[in-house]
Amino acid sequence: MDFLSCVIALCLTWILIKTFHIIPITKPNHRKLPPGPNPFPIIGNLLELGDKPHKSLSELAKAHGAIMTLKLGRLTTIVISSADMAKEILQKHDQLLSNRTIPDALRAHEHGVFSLAWQPVSSQWRNLRKISNIQLFSNTALDANKDIRWKKVQELLAETRQSSLTGEAVEIGRAAFKTSLNLLSNTILSVDFADPNSDAARKFKEIVWNIMEEAGKPNVADYFPLLQKLDPQGIRRRMTVNFGKMIDLFSRMINERLQLRKVSGFITNGDMLDTLLNISEENIEKMNKTTMEHFFLDLFAAGTDTTSATLEWAMAELLRNPEALSKAKTELQQVIGEGHLVEESDIARLPYLQAIVKETLRLHPAIPLLLPRKAEEDVEINGYIIPKGAQVLVNAWAIGRDPSFWEKANSFLPERFLGSEIDVKGRNFELIPFGGGRRICPGLPLAMRMLHLMLGSLIHTFNWKIEDGVKREDMNMDDKFGITLQMAHPLRAVPIPL
Repeated sequence: MDFLSCVIALCLTWILIKTFHIIPITKPNHRKLPPGPNPFPIIGNLLELGDKPHKSLSELAKAHGAIMTLKLGRLTTIVISSADMAKEILQKHDQLLSNRTIPDALRAHEHGVFSLAWQPVSSQWRNLRKISNIQLFSNTALDANKDIRWKKVQELLAETRQSSLTGEAVEIGRAAFKTSLNLLSNTILSVDFADPNSDAARKFKEIVWNIMEEAGKPNVADYFPLLQKLDPQGIRRRMTVNFGKMIDLFSRMINERLQLRKVSGFITNGDMLDTLLNISEENIEKMNKTTMEHFFLDLFAAGTDTTSATLEWAMAELLRNPEALSKAKTELQQVIGEGHLVEESDIARLPYLQAIVKETLRLHPAIPLLLPRKAEEDVEINGYIIPKGAQVLVNAWAIGRDPSFWEKANSFLPERFLGSEIDVKGRNFELIPFGGGRRICPGLPLAMRMLHLMLGSLIHTFNWKIEDGVKREDMNMDDKFGITLQMAHPLRAVPIPL
């Protein structure tokens, strides 16, 4: 049963209840809630979400304000659509708004209990966060395995070069996903998950997108808790299958590594799995096998799909804006030199490339509504009350396109970031693709290295044209919404040897 069918069924149930006067209808206590559209009985504002809630909520905010209340079934939801209000949520009141509203889909395999991204702030969460910040994603840790990333990008360039020799178009998102997947799997587990002789990368991408899509779907079980046991749309059942496939894979690889570590003369390769196993041997309470499995699930689900989608958006915007592409190529030629390869150490000397990545993340944040937060008690903001238990959504997509702050807000203009102090590290609330506060994405440093290295390498090594002579003004830039934001029509472009 799809979402709309469930909503219609609920409406019919409400009509029957009203007809036979089975239960009294009580008026909610608004308690100085922020303004918002009038809700329908029972279903509230669910029908106003649409299939692209980042856009529909942005339009509603134009009428009702940057802090807005929606009633989604039984769930009171506060939507934030400006940088000032985001700062209130992510910085000033971060302590009271740091926990998550966990979608019913994420309860599959108890992922919401073990996941760094979803579990509540606790000693376990702090331990995981500390391990991430110091031992996994610190500059020292990332510098130690930069050769892996460089090697995987060279493999991407080699495959792209083959396409350039035959005039074959490259599906940018798929190629970026395969590279991101192998880059992560080597960093974490010292193996290639995407075997060039198989379609494993495609299958893995399908699993990851299924997870993102299911987690992002409107689910009546989230809005009417009494329906959670029924799982009427089957979302949790499908998520259980997809999670199970990934967890089984990680479980096998952890077991194999544990057996190898028992062999005399075993030499650690210093990957992320060995780091976590070392921590586990020192203190099993800080890190155990189940925690590792769910941690890897977070890393692969978030670190592959978001990175590849962002790179695809960046390439699409550059192909639509040849002047920006030309400026980027000129900068790379001047700094790197023709015939030389881009390395991570070069990124600091490429301000226009950095500006392209920032501008792409402004227009196309990978997680447009960020991950939902939950009020632990009543919180007063701007004279309004966010009630205890309310879900809080921060619309990073709307904030990145706010015309009151961004000039020509819907245009791709990397130049706006040249000489600007604005970054994506959660300090500037006009640009928060990775969130902010204590729940900011811990993988941000790795994601930024991957994005700059892949994008810089692709545009420095090849010229590009859109497949089949499509005019740049006719490019389809429509998006599709899961938890992550994807191009609705995959970008295909033809690489041309320099």
